[in-house]
Amino acid sequence: MSVPDYMQCADDHQTLLVVVQPVGIVPEDQFFRIYKRIASVSQISVRDSQRVLFIRYRHHYPPENNDWGDFQTHRKVVGLIAVTECTSAKEWPQTSERFHDHKEVYGTTLYDSRLLVYGLQGEVTEQARTDVAFYPSYEECEDVERRVEDFIESLFIVLESKRLDRATDKSGDKIPLLCIPFEKKDFVGLDTDSRHYKKRCQGRMRKHVGDLCLQAGMLQDALVHYHMAVELLRSVNDFLWLGAALEGLCSASVICHYPGGTAGRSAARKPSISVPADSGKRHRPGAQELLIDPGALTTNGISADTSSEIGRAKNCLSPEDIIEKYKEAISYYGKYKNAGVIELEACVKAVRVLAIQKRAMEASEFLQNAVYINLGQLSEEEKIQRYSILSELYHLIGFQRKSAFFKRVAAMQCVAPTIPEPGWRACYKLLLETLPGYSLSLDPQHFSQGTHRGWAAVQMRLLHELVYASRRMGNPGLSVRHLSFLLQTMLDFLSDQEKKEVTQSLENYTSKCPGSMEVITLSGGLKLLPVAFTKLPIVRSVKLLNLPVTLRPRKVKSLLGQSMAVKSPFIYSPITVHHRGDERSKKIDFQWVQGDVCEVQLMVYNPMPFELRVENMGLLTSGVEFESLPAALSLPAESGLYPVTLVGVPRTAGSITVNGYHTSVFGVTSDCLLESLPAVKTSGCTVEVVPALPRLQLNTSLPRSAHMLLPASGEEVSTSVSVQLFNGETRQLIIRLENIGAEPLETLELTSKTVNTKEKLFGEFLSWSLEDTLSQFPLKPGQVATLTVNIKVKLDFSGQENLLQDLNDDGISVTGLPISSPLRQVLKPRAESKAGNPPESSKGGEYNHVKTLEAILNFKYSGGPGHTEGYYRDLSLGLHVDVEPSVFFTRVSTLPATSTRQCHLLLDVFNSTEHELAVSAKNNEDLVLHAGECQRMAIQVNKFDFEDLPEPQDERGQFTSLKQLEEERQQARGYEINSKLDICWEIPSLKRQGEASVEGVLNQLVLEHLQLAPLQWDVLVNGQPCDCDIVAECEVGDLVPLEVKLTNRSKHVVGPFALTVIPFQDYQNGVHNYELQDAVTFVGSNTFYIDSVNPTENCVCDGALLFLYTGDFYLNIKFHDDNSSRELPLDWFCLPSVHIKALEPALQTML
Repeated sequence: MSVPDYMQCADDHQTLLVVVQPVGIVPEDQFFRIYKRIASVSQISVRDSQRVLFIRYRHHYPPENNDWGDFQTHRKVVGLIAVTECTSAKEWPQTSERFHDHKEVYGTTLYDSRLLVYGLQGEVTEQARTDVAFYPSYEECEDVERRVEDFIESLFIVLESKRLDRATDKSGDKIPLLCIPFEKKDFVGLDTDSRHYKKRCQGRMRKHVGDLCLQAGMLQDALVHYHMAVELLRSVNDFLWLGAALEGLCSASVICHYPGGTAGRSAARKPSISVPADSGKRHRPGAQELLIDPGALTTNGISADTSSEIGRAKNCLSPEDIIEKYKEAISYYGKYKNAGVIELEACVKAVRVLAIQKRAMEASEFLQNAVYINLGQLSEEEKIQRYSILSELYHLIGFQRKSAFFKRVAAMQCVAPTIPEPGWRACYKLLLETLPGYSLSLDPQHFSQGTHRGWAAVQMRLLHELVYASRRMGNPGLSVRHLSFLLQTMLDFLSDQEKKEVTQSLENYTSKCPGSMEVITLSGGLKLLPVAFTKLPIVRSVKLLNLPVTLRPRKVKSLLGQSMAVKSPFIYSPITVHHRGDERSKKIDFQWVQGDVCEVQLMVYNPMPFELRVENMGLLTSGVEFESLPAALSLPAESGLYPVTLVGVPRTAGSITVNGYHTSVFGVTSDCLLESLPAVKTSGCTVEVVPALPRLQLNTSLPRSAHMLLPASGEEVSTSVSVQLFNGETRQLIIRLENIGAEPLETLELTSKTVNTKEKLFGEFLSWSLEDTLSQFPLKPGQVATLTVNIKVKLDFSGQENLLQDLNDDGISVTGLPISSPLRQVLKPRAESKAGNPPESSKGGEYNHVKTLEAILNFKYSGGPGHTEGYYRDLSLGLHVDVEPSVFFTRVSTLPATSTRQCHLLLDVFNSTEHELAVSAKNNEDLVLHAGECQRMAIQVNKFDFEDLPEPQDERGQFTSLKQLEEERQQARGYEINSKLDICWEIPSLKRQGEASVEGVLNQLVLEHLQLAPLQWDVLVNGQPCDCDIVAECEVGDLVPLEVKLTNRSKHVVGPFALTVIPFQDYQNGVHNYELQDAVTFVGSNTFYIDSVNPTENCVCDGALLFLYTGDFYLNIKFHDDNSSRELPLDWFCLPSVHIKALEPALQTML
C-alpha cells in the first residue's frame, strides 16, 4: 500500500468502506450533489438489535489499498455505488457494461453494489433489478437516501454472515493463513503442520474476527478477540500482525472511551455499548490484558461461544494504556519497510487521540516519528498533502509555529521546480494559512497595540513570499497590498538598504496598479484590510489652528450669554477624569467660519534614510461638508520634527471633526485615522463652524509702518501705517474699505484707542464720521467704500527742564529771561553734533525731541448668515505717529490789564524746528521765529469764569484720589482757555501748519490769575461802568452819581462788607495827593455798607460826588479790615480803577 489516508482516525476501524464513483460522463456538480446526499447516510441502526453500523464513503480509492483488506478490514471496499447518466435505451447496454467493469476493480472484496441511473425513461426502467435504480432526472430522486439505507442493510447481512462464518469455522485444523501482498512470497515452502504456523494462523484469524466484530457493532466481542489475538501473535513473534492487533485493540478502546469520535466530526456517534463508569479505573498501565481459560479454545483455536472470554476479559484499555499500545504497534510496523503507510496512519490516529487527551508533548513525538517515515518516491501532490496534514495535526495539538512551518513547506512544494505548472494560487492560499502560526495578522491594527509579537525576520520572509506569490498569480493589487503591509508593520526591523529595496519594489508595482484604501476580498472570503502608511511620515501631534486674528468670528455678548450652557454647578472641581477619546472629541474654544480657509498643523518626521515625497496630503473630516485642499511635501532623510500645515474650506455650518489625514506615498493612497494612532498628541479635533461672514480689506493713503504694534493687552494688529507730524498738526487718513468676501457687508462700527504711550494727549487724537460711509451699505462683494479719519496730535507744548538744560548746553540762558523785558532773545541754532562722545551713562538722559504715538483703529463688521446668528469680525489697523516738536512755551506768566476782567498772558515761544516758523494768536499779529529762536508773545485775554464749567463725571470710579480729580479740573480749565486763544503755527517752506496748545503749560498760579474773582465788583459813574482805560467825564459843580455793585458768584454767602471811597490825584511822578477836601466833596457818606449776599445774588450801593475844580481825579475804594474780609482771599476784592475827569461847565466855555 503506497497511498496513505491522512484523514484516518481510530473510529474508522468500525466503519464499512463504500466507494461512490461516476460511470461514464457525469457532470461534476451533479455527481457531488448526489454524493453529498449519499454520504449523509453515515450510520444506521440494525433492525431488531441495539447495534449501529457506520459507513465511510470515498469517491476515489486506490485499488492497491484494497489488497490490505484482510490485514485491516476497514480498508476493504465492501460496497460500490455507481452514478451514471443515460439518456436513451441504446446507451443502456454500454452503461451496464461499464458498471460491471467498475465492479471488477473491487470484485474480490465487494459485498454488494448499486447503480443509480439518471435521465433514462421507458421500458428499460421497468426492469425489476435490486442493484439498479432509475431516475428521470437529478432533481426527481427523492428516495436516494432510502435506497442507500437498503443497500447498507444488505452490506450488514453479508458482514454478519462472514463474521459468523469466521467465528464458527469447523474446517478442522486447517485455518487459512491471512496474508498481505508482500508476505506471500515469504511463506512459500513453510511447514503448514507446525504448531508455530497454526498459532500464526489462529492469531491472525482472531484479529480478523475482531475487525469484523468491530464493524458489526459488537465492541465487547471485538475487544476479546483482539486480546486473544495479541497473546497468540506475540507468542509466535508475528510482529506485523501483532501491531495490527494492538492497533485494533486501541481503536476499540478509543471508541469505548470517546464515543463522540476523535476526528473532530460535527455529529457525535452513538455509543454501541454501555461502558461502566469505572472501567478506566479498573485498568492500570502494565496490567495483564487477558486471563484465558485453556478450555475456552477448541481444537482449531476458535471457540464457538465467547461468552466466557467476554465475561473474564478486561474490556478496554485505559487512556494511558491506549497510547502505550499505539507506541508498541508503531514500533512493530517500523520493522517492515513495506508497512510505512500503516505506520504513518497509526501515528496520525494516535495523535488525534492524544489531542483529545490534551497531551501535546507526547503527540508531538508521534508526529516527529511520522515526519521521518519513508514512503518511497512520493509525487509532488502527495508531498503537499503529507505536509498539509502534518500542519493540521500540529495545529490540533496547539503547536502553532510548527504547524505554520509545515504549512509553509507545503506551500513551497506547490511551486517546486519539478512541477511543470506551479500552483501559485495553492501556494498563496497555504501561505495565508501559515500567518497565525507566526503571530502574523494581515490587520494593520494589530501592530499598533503594544509590543511586536513573533520573529520579525521570519515574518518579513513570509510577507516577501506572499508578495512574490501574488505577483506570479498575476494579481499586482495583492502584491501592492502585501508590500505596503510589510513596509508599514516591519519598518522598524528593516535595514536602510532593505528600506530602499522595498520602496523601489513598491514603486514598480504601483506604477502598474496604484495602492488604494479598498478592502480586497479573496476567493475564500478572506478580506485584506487597507494599509494606511501612518509611519510614512510619522505624525507626532495634530493641532487645529485658529483663524487669523482678522478673520476670527466674535459673538455678540448679549447672545453669548444666552448660548452658554452650564455643565456643572461648581466653579472648579479637583476631580477630573481624562480619557484620550474625550480629548479627541472635545470641542476647541475657537470657531472656524464657513467658506474661509482653515488650517491644521501636523508635526511630522521622516524615518526613512532618503528623501520622502508625500503627495496629495489632505484632511479627513466628518460633520459638515468640507473641501480639503491637498498639499505635497518633500521631507529630508531622517528629518526630525517638521511642521506641516494642511488646509481646507468648510462649505456648510455646524460641527466638524478632524478624523485624520490622507496621503499618497510611493503610489499608495492612505487614509490615516487619529483614533488608530494612540501616540499622536492632540488638544481636540472637533470645532464649531459658524455661518459665513464677509471679509473686509483695508487700504490706506499712508504708507505701511515698519514698526510692529504690540499692545500690552495682547491684541494682534494685522496692518500698521505710519506718519510723521509736527506737534499740533492735523492730517487726514483716507481708508478704502473693500469687501473681498462672498457675503455682503451690512454693519460697521469703528472704535479707537491709544496704546504704548506715556505722553499726555490734549484734544481728540482721532476723529471721524461714519455717516457717509454707512450710506453706501450694504457693501456687496467686490465693492469699495471710503472713510476719512482725522489725525490730530497735540502733546504738551511746555518746555520741560530737560529741554531747557539742553538749550543751556549751548550757552544760552532761557530761564533767566525777565518777564518784563521787552527785548527779544534770539537763541542760536543747535549744532548737529558736539565734539567728543558723551559717556554711555549720560546718553540715557538726553532729551528725545521726537515722540511716538501709537493707536489702534478697530473695525467691527458683520453681514450675511453670520450676522443673523449674532457673529461679527474685528479688523485692527495700527497707526504709528512720529511727533516732532514744533514750538515750545518755555515760560508762561500773566500781567494785570487795565480791566479787572482782563489780563495779559505772556508766553515765551521757542521754535524747535529747523525751519522758519510763524506763530499767530487771536487778535494778535504773527510772530516770526527763526530756527532755534525764542520770543515772547503777549496775549490779552478775558478772564474766565471756571465756576460755570461742568464737574468731571466719575462714572467708572477712575478718580482714585482728590489729586486726580483736581488734575481733571485743571485740564478742563486749560482746554477752555486754549479754545479762546486760538494759537496757531505755520512753516511756510513746508506748507505745513498746526495748532499750539497751552493746556499743559498753565500752572495753578496762572490759572488763578486768569480766573474771574467769585466776587464781581462793578463801579458805575453817571451810569457808565468804569473799567480798563475808560475815563468818566463830568462838569464841575454837577452832582456825579456813584454806584458800587457786588455780584456773588461763589457758592457761599458773603458779607457784610464796608467800603470807603477815597479820591486822589496822581501827579505822574510817584506822588499821590489825597488832600482833596477842598476839591471833591461827597454828597452823603463816603462809606458804603453791604449786607450778606447770597450766591448768584447782587447788592448795589449808591452815592454821589461833587467836583469843585477841574482836573483828573482817581477814586481809591478800600475795604475795612473786619472779620468778613479776612476770611476771603485778597483777589476777591479787586475793584476796577475809577478815573474821572472834571471839566469846566459848558456855559463857561461858550462864553
